[in-house]
Amino acid sequence: MEEILDEQQNTRRDDQKPALRDRLRSELNTTDTLAGRLINGAIVLLIFLSAVIFVLKTYPIPPTLDNWLNRLDWVIVLAFTLEYGLRLWVAHRPWHYAFSLYGLIDFIAILPSWIGIFDIRFLRFFRSLRILRLVHIFNNRLWFGRVTSADSLILIRILLTMGTIIFIYSGLIFQVENPSNSEDFGTFLDALYFAVVTMTTVGYGDVTPISEAGRGLTVMMILTGIALIPTQVSSLIRQLGKVRQPQHLPCPGCGLTPHDDDAQFCKRCGTLLEP
Repeated sequence: MEEILDEQQNTRRDDQKPALRDRLRSELNTTDTLAGRLINGAIVLLIFLSAVIFVLKTYPIPPTLDNWLNRLDWVIVLAFTLEYGLRLWVAHRPWHYAFSLYGLIDFIAILPSWIGIFDIRFLRFFRSLRILRLVHIFNNRLWFGRVTSADSLILIRILLTMGTIIFIYSGLIFQVENPSNSEDFGTFLDALYFAVVTMTTVGYGDVTPISEAGRGLTVMMILTGIALIPTQVSSLIRQLGKVRQPQHLPCPGCGLTPHDDDAQFCKRCGTLLEP
């Protein structure tokens, strides 16, 4: 009798494990449920907070604030590590996720902080790659029910892609140039200014890198700007042209509002709309 009960308990445990994995997998990859919104919302918040910490630490700050930022950064690293472990555990094929693009981004986002224990500080700039995880979260989904059309989602992805690339290049050029050229690249804002000016091919020339790595990054920025910025901006303009603002003037016949901006007649009663 005891053996039968033990077998039944083991069967129930085996049935619960796949169910738990399926549920966690669903919550990690959706914003359709409250739990999914909370989880992904927390991830987005931590990503932006991590980016803010990265930027603040490029400025001269009081030691007390620096200590608090370091502690907060470790809390974020632990949260990302836990999330990465959960994603590996719930994945149908863990190795497939681990070597996928987003899996590698997730791993790179936490690796430098753990390796930093051994004082390999030159990998710190990889922390800025955490911002790329936003592309994963916003990819092909509705966010908090606010993005209700394909056009709006495309706009978000275009702006996010441009902002992500500029942020990454700014972090990279700062890490490369700051040790030897702190006058021109003293803060993250200096690096951001250089990245924007370089990628838009404006090229004022008032800030120039002096290291070989910095010059190589500058070439990559220019090539990226030539290949990416015009296409992204043109796509943004096209999508903005498609997103039409409705008319808020009520119909003089039935009072219905709103209407499309190019509407000439009321869609309910057919009354001519006032221009």
